[in-house]
Amino acid sequence: MQALQLFGDRDLRLTDVEPPPAPGPGEVQIRVRAVGLNFIDVWGFRGMAFAKRKLPLAVGAEAAGEIAAVGEGVEGLSVGDAVVPYGALTCGKCRACREGRDNLCEDVSGVMGFHLDGFARERVNLPARLVVRVPGGVDHVQAACAGIAFGTVQHMLFDNARLEPGESILVQAGGSGIGTAAIKMAKAIGCTVYTTVGDDAKGEKAKALGADHVINYREERFEGEVRRLTKRKGVDVVFEHVGPETWNGSLLCLKPGGRLVTCGSTSGVSVQMNLMQLFQQQYRITGSFGCRIANMSQSLDKMAAGLTPVVDTVLPLADFAQGLERLESRKVFGKIIVTL
Repeated sequence: MQALQLFGDRDLRLTDVEPPPAPGPGEVQIRVRAVGLNFIDVWGFRGMAFAKRKLPLAVGAEAAGEIAAVGEGVEGLSVGDAVVPYGALTCGKCRACREGRDNLCEDVSGVMGFHLDGFARERVNLPARLVVRVPGGVDHVQAACAGIAFGTVQHMLFDNARLEPGESILVQAGGSGIGTAAIKMAKAIGCTVYTTVGDDAKGEKAKALGADHVINYREERFEGEVRRLTKRKGVDVVFEHVGPETWNGSLLCLKPGGRLVTCGSTSGVSVQMNLMQLFQQQYRITGSFGCRIANMSQSLDKMAAGLTPVVDTVLPLADFAQGLERLESRKVFGKIIVTL
């Protein structure tokens, strides 16, 4: 079968590899149909953590496909079912896993496509407990956004930030895959949405998604604009995933008692911040990594109800590297999907 493997820094090759064996007890075999691209793929492409993983490595952390075979003892899944796999190989036994807090697994083996062979290959065997069935009306391209993009946003906004109907929210980098999802999910519950973008073309697209106020951060200081637009009150929630470039400005956009939730650090990993501001304004800052398996199901249900992901580009598997380059360039608006 074909697989897209990483052999070294920016060295991706489409290769022929041995297909997996028949699924064992409790496992299913997935025929992969689509893979979603994310910044974790860019980090891996650049060579992050090479010392901790064995190369060559099949890439791809987010995917959708269909059941090709079912192992002994598997219930609730049948050959032909459309499914989405979870992007990490969790233990399924620790307290966090038993309580449905999968992204806090105490004995996780790693992230697919980063530490372990990922989904950019024709067939993959996984424990059935890590697979979610896709509801009718959701195609493979849309479903390939559930494992990380939609799932991450669902976890950030509703598990962690506890976003409520009618609140105000600043979505940083509104043109990204998770930014577009955050705009749509927040508007769906009646929130007032402020968002930042890098150019006016993206701004028009963000408005079309429902953003109430769009700020071109290359032309205006976003924190000043948010303070002006809110009459210096600030917003209830900031959806942060950029890092040092926006961190302190994001804090300035919060109202007293506001909540900042972050899942990314694309502009760097370290920041300096004003601790007096933090405790005097009683900000609540929450880190958010990936999602729970339940968040994938919630995301797919939203897609089935009409809240679909924004897709920037669909490419064949052989053009995976081209998709990563587009993602890295920040020219993207929405998700990039590669199909098998």
